[in-house]
Amino acid sequence: MELFDTHMHYYGEATPVEFVNVLRSALAVPPQRDAGTVTRLRMLACGGDYVESLRSQAFAEMIPEACCAVGVHPHQAAEYLANRADFRIFRDKPKVVAIGELGLDYYYETSAPCAQQQVLEEFLDLALEWDLPAVIHLRDKDGAEQVYEDAYRLLEAFARRGGRFEIHSFAGTPGWAERFLALGAYCGVNGMVTFKRADNIRAGLQAIPLERLLLETDSPYLAPVPHRGEQNHPGFLPLIAARTAAEKGVSTEELAQITTANGMLFFRLPETEKEA
Repeated sequence: MELFDTHMHYYGEATPVEFVNVLRSALAVPPQRDAGTVTRLRMLACGGDYVESLRSQAFAEMIPEACCAVGVHPHQAAEYLANRADFRIFRDKPKVVAIGELGLDYYYETSAPCAQQQVLEEFLDLALEWDLPAVIHLRDKDGAEQVYEDAYRLLEAFARRGGRFEIHSFAGTPGWAERFLALGAYCGVNGMVTFKRADNIRAGLQAIPLERLLLETDSPYLAPVPHRGEQNHPGFLPLIAARTAAEKGVSTEELAQITTANGMLFFRLPETEKEA
């Protein structure tokens, strides 16, 4: 089966080739192998600031199965506003297929909410100008929903102007899933779907139709069970696919086919990309 990890991070912990060799080795052994034989694994490396965006682009340029997104994570919003980098160097680069990781994060508030919103609006405008989809991060304090309210206001305006977006690592309520889906959003699910106490993630998953669902690892974070606590990587994606498929009542192979096709459509990737 073919899988698409639509959200991972590459921090240069190994060369791109060495990194891919590690995940390929992981695909070949249990419990990943037991979830299904992976014939191809596509990846999208996300940038959270200028330096990571450069690194993600370099990774994608070296790995045929990879593409990338460039942007500023909400944690880095204040730093970006204080020292703006020129993201226009990424325009028209063939491996740059999205703007992100963008968003709002009121859980840590590393940057003030007003700074986060300013940066999000700026990069949503860039996504419109470059005709690329936006990859959105949303996180609020436990039990709070202000981040969703603020993001919805900005994303509704973005969608009205023709913008396309996904909520990566969706952790909101089914009601919020339905509101974002009504704007045309896609939603990503990752290793949290396997966590014992993540009933909220599985409840939100039920509100996401298969045709709007994307798989991701968000590696090196959020490794799925039974690897929880380890450093995550795209080689663990079959475990996420298997649990997601069980929750949606389909086979892992069917889910892999649907979510890969969704990713190809959302990021407008050609079906005839050269094999590695």
